[in-house]
Amino acid sequence: MKYTFTIVILLSTICLCSYTYIPKTTSVSIHGEQFYINNQITYKNRHWKGNKIEGLLLNSRMVQGIFDDLNNDTRDNFKYQDSDKWDAQRNTTEFVNAMEDWKAHGLLSFTLNLQGGSPLGYGNHGWINSTFDSLGNLREDYLNRLEKILNKSNELGMVVILGYFYFGQDEQLKDEQAVVNAVDNITNWILEKSYKNILIEINNECDIKYDHAILQPQRVAELIKRVQDISGHKLLVSTSYSGNKIPSSEIIASSDFVLLHGNGVKDPERIKEMVALVRQSESYSAKPILFNEDDHFDFDKESYNFLSATESYASWGYFDFIMKGEDYTAGFQSVPVNWTISSDRKKAFFNKLKEITGY
Repeated sequence: MKYTFTIVILLSTICLCSYTYIPKTTSVSIHGEQFYINNQITYKNRHWKGNKIEGLLLNSRMVQGIFDDLNNDTRDNFKYQDSDKWDAQRNTTEFVNAMEDWKAHGLLSFTLNLQGGSPLGYGNHGWINSTFDSLGNLREDYLNRLEKILNKSNELGMVVILGYFYFGQDEQLKDEQAVVNAVDNITNWILEKSYKNILIEINNECDIKYDHAILQPQRVAELIKRVQDISGHKLLVSTSYSGNKIPSSEIIASSDFVLLHGNGVKDPERIKEMVALVRQSESYSAKPILFNEDDHFDFDKESYNFLSATESYASWGYFDFIMKGEDYTAGFQSVPVNWTISSDRKKAFFNKLKEITGY
């Protein structure tokens, strides 16, 4: 009996020591106009006020999850009030801690950018925030923060819309070859890490002022095709235009899903028109249409952009842009970010999201 007990303890110890934790893997796929997560249609069987919700990918713009400022002259712009210093690790940790609550309200996806977004409203004022160095090599500290978010999204069954480039930061790359290097390096990193829950947005609003021609509307399809070729079409790729714009026929044709931006659209009927124009394009074939940036709210009104997108069977994305005169720390883009559902506007969106999705 004594020896049997000893053997049982020994075997248990060996099992515990040899056990390796394998994180849950989440995958995203597209079938026609519908999104699937882990081979199951999103929001399965869900309808709301006569509108089909299943197959949509409702999302929010959370682009600053791995933000940092590498310029010591501007870094203090982003310091936390309670510590009087900026802390990139804290930013990512608080992002990850908030994700479970977002998912509990029905959020299945968010946009995260490798070069962020404007952290003090529109424009760039000297800060340097880029996962890529001047030659297109990957910065390890950025990748470490990115991995924390991607691992948590895997665990939660969420999809990340990963933006590679952002205007105002693309000039950190020396030349076109550096841009190509950056695309190759980050795409291969994603493949090596075996992430399957990522949608690629080559650049945010390609028709805004980009320094490199290959990131502009006439040529950005080259990079869409490049990612598709490198990944053997395992990664789903698109790019976006600015608010109220319809992508070119070439972009619609080459993209795996069509990205639209609704910011600046004040008439919700225009949202329906934008979706209709994409579907009427000669280059359009059945694929999802997805808004991943819209600063129109009014969720308590009879008509609003989120509703119009839903009625048009297009996925919609919340952009918590802070207007002039508002508390800039209240939104999801201005740094330092409060990633919790803290403000009245955030609560209005997430409550409406919960209502629509039935979560």
